[in-house]
Amino acid sequence: MEQIVKKIMTALALALVVSMGACKDEITDPNVDPIVFPAANISYSQQVELLFQQRCAIGGCHAGSTAQAGLNLSPPSYNNLMNHVPRLVTSGSSNNSLLIQRLDGRIQPQMPFNSTPLNSNQLNGIKKWVDEGALNN
Repeated sequence: MEQIVKKIMTALALALVVSMGACKDEITDPNVDPIVFPAANISYSQQVELLFQQRCAIGGCHAGSTAQAGLNLSPPSYNNLMNHVPRLVTSGSSNNSLLIQRLDGRIQPQMPFNSTPLNSNQLNGIKKWVDEGALNN
């Protein structure tokens, strides 16, 4: 019983530490991606595409003629993303979107491949964009 209590306390302490480092509206750490998503009304052109350019549309990943998995996220990328086969985005349903499942690690390999995962603000922002209808706005 004592070991169970210790494990629960350790998990709670870890959760507290993680929540204290949650994303804020202003980023001061130069090692953190500068793209911050608002809580709602996510813009493809102002947040999603910029994040894709920074983290995904780079050499050896999803850019140009050598784009991995046939997904080119170099601008303009909205049509490439939305028309990709297999379907990556299920508008209005982030939980059923292959894009989100790759970004959050439910389907391996997790994207961005061999790189630091998106921070919670960015992942939640892309989820919110999908849930808001995955608009080209």
